Amino acid sequence: MTMPAAERLGLEIKRAEQELMSAKQAALREAGLTVGQYAALFALAEQPGISGAALARACLVTPQNMAAVLKVLEGRGLVERAAHSLHQHVLETRLTPQGTRLLGLADRRAVEIERRLAAAFTAQEAAQLRDLLNRASAAIRGEPPQAG
Repeated sequence: MTMPAAERLGLEIKRAEQELMSAKQAALREAGLTVGQYAALFALAEQPGISGAALARACLVTPQNMAAVLKVLEGRGLVERAAHSLHQHVLETRLTPQGTRLLGLADRRAVEIERRLAAAFTAQEAAQLRDLLNRASAAIRGEPPQAG
């Protein structure tokens, strides 16, 4: 082994991500949503009318994965899709009133986890953690380190 496990930052990042997703999945179970479905509803609340491709980018999933998520959400009456007024081949996606209500319930559960996470850090530490995670992402993409 050329790098011992104790020196690999990726393992710690993955562990934290897995624990966050597991906690959110458990919290969202009562609302009957997966983390991916919740993420899509959350993004649609922030950007009504967004296309499926843009929604996939916002949720950090492939367009194929988002198409499957939207099919389920549309089948449950949580979102509706209609052709864009200028670009007929582009489907705009919006929350239905039922989707908005379910997102409210789900978001209350997800926010509990986000608050527990935030409470573990001071405001300065949280800002530093965001900066460190952004730097880690840039390093993984092979971008040169930023001064700072």
